Amino acid sequence: MNQVTLPVSDMEEATAFYRRMGFLQIVDTPHYARFECPQGDATFSLSLEDGSCHNGSVIYFEHEQLDELVAELQGKGFEFAQAPRDMSYLWREAILYDPSGNKIKLYRAGENRRYPPWRVELSAAPDAGP
Repeated sequence: MNQVTLPVSDMEEATAFYRRMGFLQIVDTPHYARFECPQGDATFSLSLEDGSCHNGSVIYFEHEQLDELVAELQGKGFEFAQAPRDMSYLWREAILYDPSGNKIKLYRAGENRRYPPWRVELSAAPDAGP
């Protein structure tokens, strides 16, 4: 996956938030915005929703120097719900929320993202249909 869209309740406030985090905005309309991630080719979008919005999804942004990034963002006034913490699944994560309440996890997983010690490789049988 290389693209995800998040619902937001205030486009101006949301786009300013993500630009302050260091993302490059590449599409700007009153109801839709798209950003490039600083590393890699992934993008993500914001879509304006009428009224309040609730998104149960979590968006993850990986950064190799997680603790330094969190300190930099805290210096810019970002408030974190969770400081960087080592998790039982071998990732280091920090949590914050955007102005619309979307949960964001900044993390560092390295090889453990795709190759945790408990990795399994299951796929559909060759004759299985869709």
